Amino acid sequence: MDNFKVYNPTCLIFGKDVAQNIGKKALEFGSRVLLVYGKGSVLKNGAYAAVTESLKAQGITVTEYSGIKSNPVYEDVDAAAALAREVHADAVIAVGGGSVIDSAKVISLTAKANHSSWDFISDTRKPSASLPLLCVLTMAATGSEMNPYAVIQNDKTRQKIGYGHPLMYPRYSFLDPSYTLSVPYNYTSYGITDVIVHSLEAYFGKGDCDLSDRIATAIIKECMHKGQMLLSDLNNYDLRADIMLASTLGLNGTTFYGKSYGDWGVHNIGHELSLLYDIPHGASLSIALPSWLRLQASRIPDKINKLGKDLFDVSDVESTVNGFINFFKATGTPVKLSELTGAFNRAEILQQFTVNKVSGSCHTLSREDYEFLLDNML
Repeated sequence: MDNFKVYNPTCLIFGKDVAQNIGKKALEFGSRVLLVYGKGSVLKNGAYAAVTESLKAQGITVTEYSGIKSNPVYEDVDAAAALAREVHADAVIAVGGGSVIDSAKVISLTAKANHSSWDFISDTRKPSASLPLLCVLTMAATGSEMNPYAVIQNDKTRQKIGYGHPLMYPRYSFLDPSYTLSVPYNYTSYGITDVIVHSLEAYFGKGDCDLSDRIATAIIKECMHKGQMLLSDLNNYDLRADIMLASTLGLNGTTFYGKSYGDWGVHNIGHELSLLYDIPHGASLSIALPSWLRLQASRIPDKINKLGKDLFDVSDVESTVNGFINFFKATGTPVKLSELTGAFNRAEILQQFTVNKVSGSCHTLSREDYEFLLDNML
């Protein structure tokens, strides 16, 4: 077991109607907030109304920035941060899924700076302060509600980069499964895939800790079992709650105890596919994972075989891969890029992988590996 450190200052508040108390928590930081959300789903699921009513009941002035994209871009972050500075916001409130929360995290840093958010993301400048961040989650997927990480893209430089800093931990996160009831079948499925792959990134990370691996596989089993039940009954609050909790546990640090760091190779592959073709994040992961596992068949067979035994009661790599493929197909999640777009260009993808040096932190990828991955993904 590797040495490790546990630090997570986010106060998580879980359950029905919990967001109605956000005004009292926001008042701890001041009387002016910037409210950030996406393209309007929060207006339909009740989250926006609950949050704004709670804030206004406490006399808090609300300035809104809407339109955050599902693959968030730094230009929105910069514009929102400028607005936060203009109105002298005391805090940032994110209402939405992972893309909105990721954006709000970097907004909270950039609002306290005098330069572009991309300077942080590209690691050319270091943050020294941030506005307090409060989150109301409306989609179970990324686990962003209880960690200090964000992924932002730059279409000009053709980069999609993950960035983390302790200043980006949300102060409070409100998780009401009711707000996920309106998430459609496909995005519910994509979210479940994201949770599974988060858990696998820890499982295949650096360090050996059997207990953490068992926690990771337990989260995956929960997603596979309860996920299929949920996809047959999208209005089931209890199943929505189960997946929402699994999503948070999948990336709040629990699966990394006893480990130095995760791998993130599958996520890095998926980020490039999303950047090039604007496909949903979870869909990019279900396309990348089977190919990545096949690539690792001769490199870490024992680790993959143990995973296959625990999840599918099989004892070889190909059967393990097929177990994931069968699950993805059963939940309507793609396993080939051609299922989502016919406009892909193999040479373009290969060039993108090469320029951005796509790899994992533990299991590095070469040019020959890119060729193998593309043979299997396309």
